Amino acid sequence: MNTSPKSQMKIGELSRRAGVNVQTVRYYERRGLVTPAGRRASGYREYEPDALDRLHFIKRAQELGFTLAEIGDLLALRLDPHTPAAAVKARANAKIDDIDRKIHDLERIRHALVHLAGRCRGGKGPAGDCPLLEALGSIDTNHTNTLLTSGDRK
Repeated sequence: MNTSPKSQMKIGELSRRAGVNVQTVRYYERRGLVTPAGRRASGYREYEPDALDRLHFIKRAQELGFTLAEIGDLLALRLDPHTPAAAVKARANAKIDDIDRKIHDLERIRHALVHLAGRCRGGKGPAGDCPLLEALGSIDTNHTNTLLTSGDRK
């Protein structure tokens, strides 16, 4: 790897090239996801070209739904030459399971909203009579839970 001063970047250049905010780079630094190569005599942080690769990796992993903690694990697996592909696949499968649970929860929420919106008369009558507002203001949590779980009986 070429580590000449010309190949190193200051934080502003790194953030521009990665398409992230300078504060984001600093935050990732605090989280241990990105490490500066050092500091110039002026005090500016210097970053190697691999920091840009890491930032792109982080962004792509976030787009796939991975949390920063999970991304940290993936980066560690990526750097360890002894990591078996099965370990990476296990992380991917766990994320798929997590996404499936979220989809299921969103489907239940959607069902409840469709049900409540269907009972609302729309432009007729006062807004206070809308079942949606009534359900949201209800102290009876069993009613809300029933709406959310009734979608499970498809």
